[in-house]
Amino acid sequence: MKRKTLISIVLILSLILGNFTTIVNAEPAANAKVEDKSLNVDASSALLMEPTSGKVIYEKNSHEKLAPASVTKIMTMLLTMEGVDSGKIKLSDKVTISENAKKMGGSSMLLDTGEVRTVEELIKGIGIASGNDAAVAMAEYLGGSEEGFVKLMNERAHKLGMKDTSFKNCTGLSLPGHVTTAYDISIMSRELLKHPKILKYTGTYMETISEGRKSPIGLVNHNKLVRFFKGCDGLKTGFTDEAKYCISATATRDGVRMLAVIMGSPTYKVRNKDASMLMNYGFSQYESRKIITKEKDIERVNLNKKGDRFFIAKAQEDLTVVVERGKDSNITKKLSIDKNKKEYKANEIIGYCEVYVNEKLVGKVKIYCDRDVKKPGVIGNLKDNFVKILDSGV
Repeated sequence: MKRKTLISIVLILSLILGNFTTIVNAEPAANAKVEDKSLNVDASSALLMEPTSGKVIYEKNSHEKLAPASVTKIMTMLLTMEGVDSGKIKLSDKVTISENAKKMGGSSMLLDTGEVRTVEELIKGIGIASGNDAAVAMAEYLGGSEEGFVKLMNERAHKLGMKDTSFKNCTGLSLPGHVTTAYDISIMSRELLKHPKILKYTGTYMETISEGRKSPIGLVNHNKLVRFFKGCDGLKTGFTDEAKYCISATATRDGVRMLAVIMGSPTYKVRNKDASMLMNYGFSQYESRKIITKEKDIERVNLNKKGDRFFIAKAQEDLTVVVERGKDSNITKKLSIDKNKKEYKANEIIGYCEVYVNEKLVGKVKIYCDRDVKKPGVIGNLKDNFVKILDSGV
């Protein structure tokens, strides 16, 4: 009996200890779920990125292929801005609206066949009112036809590494096989942000175009975050029955920019809530630091071995970098100077200074020389070497 009693006690104790161990081990997992709940995104797919570095802070099904609706127009705007900034086209260029552009369904700028609008006005129509007519007019101007422009869109997507994207039109209207992912949208959005002029348009809430028209065109931004979320200045919303509510949203605060992508949200309110939550989280995790101050010394550059012939490299502009809060970041500077010059002039741009965070290039500024100075010639170098030999006592 005693043996059976002892075995029973051991079994009971094992069960108690086993349950206790299970409870103790479960506590960290419960805490982890609470942390996940703070970023509980209701949309089918989402991604949060710090666009300067390209670091993905949060993602949910970010590589799932989905219909993007009018978020497609980010690529349309990107190709347009690349055309403008490269000099291929001008903002003042005149574009004649075709019948094909006019008859586009969905969101519209209400353009008429034969109407003439500038490239800048069409960009406003795309970035503010999500006009399908404006997008097609721009596509025809750049690509010769919408089909030709779509080819350019897919080629650019391929070059950017958007591996899960296939564009079938420039508007985002539903077509079989017209798909992308939250991750790919973040890639083209980040590329578009390299053309900051676009934010002048995507960040505008209301605009009126009246020149040459009896009835002015009133544009109202489909992205309500531009009005109601602090610092929001873009980029593009989208909706179709297939895609549901989508957005690529960006905002800046205290020198930090965030980019949030939402796809397949059930309502526009949920979409905006998710995008706002993600960007607020991003702002809580990152901060900006001024690394280079305009007109301040960056480095002394010696032109001879003795060191008595030199100049000071100075910064032409400020540079701030974005880093994670509370984490040590290895910030380094590297000068790139034209060393083939025989002489340097005061205030002359002589190169640039690159700034790296954790060995990744995050920015660069032009640098200039603070004085007139000549490099020593062959005789000067020989003299310096001779003096060095004498000084060493050889």
